[in-house]
Amino acid sequence: MEPGDDAGIVAKLSTLDRFLPLWIIAAMAAGLLLGRAVNGLDDALAGLEVGGISLPIAIGLLVMMYPVLAKVRYDATSLRTVTGDRRLMASSLVINWVLGPAVMFALAWIFLPDLPEFRTGLIIVGLARCIAMVIIWNDLACGDREAAAVLVALNSVFQVLAFGLLGWLYLDLLPGWLNLGEGENLDISAAEIALNVLVFLGVPLIAGFATRRIGEQRLGRERYEARVLPRIGPWALYGLLFTIVLLFALQGDAITSAPWDVARIALPLLVYFAVMWFGSYALGRAAGLPYDRTATLAFTAAGNNFELAIAVAIGTFGVTSGQALAGVVGPLIEVPVLVALVYVSLALRRRHAVAKG
Repeated sequence: MEPGDDAGIVAKLSTLDRFLPLWIIAAMAAGLLLGRAVNGLDDALAGLEVGGISLPIAIGLLVMMYPVLAKVRYDATSLRTVTGDRRLMASSLVINWVLGPAVMFALAWIFLPDLPEFRTGLIIVGLARCIAMVIIWNDLACGDREAAAVLVALNSVFQVLAFGLLGWLYLDLLPGWLNLGEGENLDISAAEIALNVLVFLGVPLIAGFATRRIGEQRLGRERYEARVLPRIGPWALYGLLFTIVLLFALQGDAITSAPWDVARIALPLLVYFAVMWFGSYALGRAAGLPYDRTATLAFTAAGNNFELAIAVAIGTFGVTSGQALAGVVGPLIEVPVLVALVYVSLALRRRHAVAKG
């Protein structure tokens, strides 16, 4: 699904595509209302989990990611051009695993010096780099699908290897070094993170790869992309909307009953998303990357793995903790902000196209 560049193409978009921001706002509102109106819904949804992974949210994310990953061209030539782009690969690694956590750490301490639970929750969000929903934002913004698949896979590897170490650095070691107070310890193993990566990236990636391979073998690339992709494409947004409803239903009562706390958490998140997206976009342009890879770099830098962040916060500090609330506020702010940034990105795309013309 690729939003068009002019009014004529926009007019040809489906109702679902054309009014996506409206559907997302409606899904957020529906989730909040369900969480408030249906007694015990949040506990019932939270109880449907295996190994700390929420089954309803897992289903939503898998449905959301599968169609997009089925669009990726997995041939060696396409993927080699991505992995061979040293500017893109190096920029992504530095932004995601050096700058991103450091920016969130700084903002959490600047905006929430008196609220240690919320501050810790935000830092955990900053450590969990995005491996799921960013696929959707990148596709909506007409980013490079192959580059997104490679960078998300790279993030997943580093997430398994570096999450625990970075948690110790930013929650335990640095606060003591900087005389900011006592540190925190995260109770999560590399195996638990690997399971999270396997479920939310591995399963839809394998399914998408298999669909592409089998479809191209039987139909050829052109017929596969013309006949199969349009049929499965809308399911990405159905999965997105379903996931949003569930996320907000899980914490609807907590969010609506503590609006001031939500506002305090939201402010550093807004600054974080703006700094990461616009900073990464500017870096991509300065490095000479084309629009599609610049957009991919920006969205993979700004997005976060909210499922992992929430799971870690709940597992370590409890479901009613301030850390868990901060994790839930993450997608509350991220979803509408990144939807808005999709349209900002498309506007920049048009501007670059005009400049080239």
